[in-house]
Amino acid sequence: MIKPKTEKEIEIMRENGLLVSRTLAEVGRAVAPGVTTKELSAIAEAYIRSQGAIPSSLGFEGFPAAACMSVNDVVVHGIPDDTPLKEGDIVTADITTLYKGYSGDSAYTFPVGKISEEARRLLDVTKASLYKGIAAAVAGNRTGDIGHAVQSYVESAGYSVVRELEGHGIGKGMHEDPGVPNYGRPGHGPKLVEGMTICIEPMVLAGGRSVYLDRNGWSVHSADRSLTAHYELTVVVRRGHAEQLSTFEFIENDPKIRF
Repeated sequence: MIKPKTEKEIEIMRENGLLVSRTLAEVGRAVAPGVTTKELSAIAEAYIRSQGAIPSSLGFEGFPAAACMSVNDVVVHGIPDDTPLKEGDIVTADITTLYKGYSGDSAYTFPVGKISEEARRLLDVTKASLYKGIAAAVAGNRTGDIGHAVQSYVESAGYSVVRELEGHGIGKGMHEDPGVPNYGRPGHGPKLVEGMTICIEPMVLAGGRSVYLDRNGWSVHSADRSLTAHYELTVVVRRGHAEQLSTFEFIENDPKIRF
């Protein structure tokens, strides 16, 4: 059963949202050629723990790190390793927290040094599609309205959305009902009600929409090895608008971060 959150619960989730947002900014300051994704994950873990919270990705169903770090053709769930990032790469940091019994979740795709115009356009379109989805996350709409808003924008730009992965509800659990696909038909899917907290997270492929699971059992790649991007924010459904609980402002207002 999908249960709306109380205002007290939403306030705790807002604290988590700000925590993951600040953590992403900490990671973003360190993104550069020569840095490894394992080092970036360690930065995220140290900051989260310094705030009295838990990096809830670590150990979640066996995941071995405090953050998902996905590079280039890896859509999501990249396992941090010792491979140095290269000029022109793009890397997504997906951060989750557990604080005061509730969860936070957000993701951002960072450029590594100077990136190609192709990669820049992919990042811009993916992030813009996220805000299209958020604009549809209002009481009375359905999850299909969110998915349609994302899909139609992405496909109009010549890109593809992943069908096998989706956004989700969030609360005491990292993943709760309802699922929030990045494709769909208006007026279809579970109804959005005021107080529902969800994560909207377009996962966009520069090429075809097919993906495959890595032999490590976690990392999801684009099947044609095309570039991928992924942005995620947590919102609470309100009447007439969606209220963001996480934000990219700490990243995009920081002069030390290239985005």
